[in-house]
Amino acid sequence: MAAETIDGKGIAALVRAEVGVAAQRLTAAGQRPGLTVVLVGEDPASQVYVRNKDRAADRAGFRVETRKLPAQTPQAELLALVAELNADEAVHGILVQLPLPGGLDADAVVRAIDPAKDVDGLHPDNVAALWMGTPGHRPCTPSGCVELLDRTGIDIAGRNAVVIGRSLLVGKPLAALLLARNATVTIAHSRTADLAGLARGADILVAAVGRAELVRGNWIKPGAAVLDVGINRGADGSLVGDVAFDEARERAAAITPVPGGVGPMTIAMLLRNTAAAAARRAGLDAEQVFAEARLIAAERSASAAGSGLAR
Repeated sequence: MAAETIDGKGIAALVRAEVGVAAQRLTAAGQRPGLTVVLVGEDPASQVYVRNKDRAADRAGFRVETRKLPAQTPQAELLALVAELNADEAVHGILVQLPLPGGLDADAVVRAIDPAKDVDGLHPDNVAALWMGTPGHRPCTPSGCVELLDRTGIDIAGRNAVVIGRSLLVGKPLAALLLARNATVTIAHSRTADLAGLARGADILVAAVGRAELVRGNWIKPGAAVLDVGINRGADGSLVGDVAFDEARERAAAITPVPGGVGPMTIAMLLRNTAAAAARRAGLDAEQVFAEARLIAAERSASAAGSGLAR
């Protein structure tokens, strides 16, 4: 029997709806969530991604703006903008779109962001908080992966998880999140001996290496959950993941597609982080705010379905 295809688009829409409810409450409390994205240069992929973030934030009821700078912007000018946004009380989340053009020090820019406003979860203080299990912003794509598992009803505690990929953006933080949820975690990479054999022991297998269809169907443990974080161009120009989807779905119990799997969760979790920052600024318990928002969003969805509006 083929695996269940995990609907990342649908789950992301649920998260965004809940964030929208939370944003209404926060706005009423005088803390309308504010997100500022800094885009340096004219990278086409970054421009599309930033535009999608702006639209999603606006639909959620946020105050959102994009500050665009030319590729030749000096480091000092970029850092001055970050300092300005740090001091702006209407801004709860700051996201500097990466990668930056050559000549700019991305690490220095990330370090300059106020950790409380670092909604990408990349500041060293937030990285430390992740591994220490203390409050802080968690990186968006890894958080989205865990959210997909939770909302699909896939148990994490006690499972063997293998994360193929050791990047600071996905592999390492996702391993920390899974470990915090009591999974037994192995981080694998391009130099791992017998990578296929290691993958076959995974109850939860995550592929985040950026190599098209590296993970074959016979790498999958029967009944495993497979999360494909990769986005690559196939030989025919189509988007494909790091997992050979058609092969893997014959053995897995659940699998994310590419596109439409992990990808949509990144922006949804970015909005969630920004709303959480606004909640903390308002002196509210962010998790309580989201718990209440989830109930209200579910009630609204049920009411709309009952009235026929959801058709």
